[in-house]
Amino acid sequence: MLEKRLSDKNMSIYMCSKQSGIPYTTLSEVIRGKTKLEKCSAETVYRLAKVLDVSMEDLLSDCMEPRSNFEIFKSNVCHAVKDKGDFDFIVDVLQSDDISRYWNKKWYPEAFYLLAMIDYLSRINDIPLCTKYDNMRVCSLDRTIYPKDVLMTYKLSEELDVREQSKQEAIPEFLRFNIVESEVRNVI
Repeated sequence: MLEKRLSDKNMSIYMCSKQSGIPYTTLSEVIRGKTKLEKCSAETVYRLAKVLDVSMEDLLSDCMEPRSNFEIFKSNVCHAVKDKGDFDFIVDVLQSDDISRYWNKKWYPEAFYLLAMIDYLSRINDIPLCTKYDNMRVCSLDRTIYPKDVLMTYKLSEELDVREQSKQEAIPEFLRFNIVESEVRNVI
């Protein structure tokens, strides 16, 4: 997120270091993720926030958001679709731009899952796709993510390869990103 903030300000790490008084090495390690911003001194966070023209809280909130288990994330998304309805869910996700937020945090499974859900709901409701995410649509996860129940069934009986069957039954918008998902409506 810091790289994006610097880019938005059209500022290099060197320029930010000079303007903030934070040593270049320290700033570079924070921006590259080698050092966690939340572990830096209050003075470092203050100086960086001042140069980037954001509050310390906003700066730290980018890195302090806890990442939940992916199964829980998927369940929460499906519940949100059920509670809000297709159209309101699409509008809320697009307005919040959570897809880009997850993408920028390199939380690719979450970004792809939300984008797949938006694309799926758009298709079944005859809503044109949001073109803002076209650059993400050409990417996918390196390895396939299966639902936990499919993996558990496979481990119990490796002769019956439920993984292949689940891939064949998967919703295409999810499978495009290497996420096997076949049921988004039947949530309890």
